[in-house]
Amino acid sequence: MKIEQSRDNFDKVIEHIKQDIGSLRTNRATPSMLENLMVEAYGTRMPINQLGSIQAPEPRMLTVEPWDKSVIKNIEKAVQTASRGLNVTNEGTFLRITLSQMTEETRRELVKILNDKLESGRRSLRGVRDDVKEAVVSAEKNQEITEDERYKLVEDLDTMVREYNKKIEELGKKKEEEIKP
Repeated sequence: MKIEQSRDNFDKVIEHIKQDIGSLRTNRATPSMLENLMVEAYGTRMPINQLGSIQAPEPRMLTVEPWDKSVIKNIEKAVQTASRGLNVTNEGTFLRITLSQMTEETRRELVKILNDKLESGRRSLRGVRDDVKEAVVSAEKNQEITEDERYKLVEDLDTMVREYNKKIEELGKKKEEEIKP
């Protein structure tokens, strides 16, 4: 049994956190702010990035150019109801989306949301760790590994968890710097 095999699961947790916090608003407009926004189109809900291209031509502006112009109203409605401090202007063939200036209160609220998302990621890491640790203990009970091997594997696992917790912390600090001026 190798602890390194669980690294894939830890990497998936980190990837999920990156996606999750990527959608949080910062002082700069980024296409990832809208990527996962769901839009009613063609009788179903679809991510906005499957309906058109999202560009950031200026630091505080996004444009969404739908490939099928008939869904532009649906995209406009979805962006307006998302209520992320975005102002939408329909230019006919594309949408111009400007970011309003963030207030101190908005920044504090975003940092709070960020911390909640990071804590959720830490819980996911602990869940993966618990599953692996359970497998190690089970392997010892079934006499597949010795007690010394179990201690070594658990120690390696804890080292890996600390490493991934550090990554989560770094992601959080970086995102918080983007949110605050």
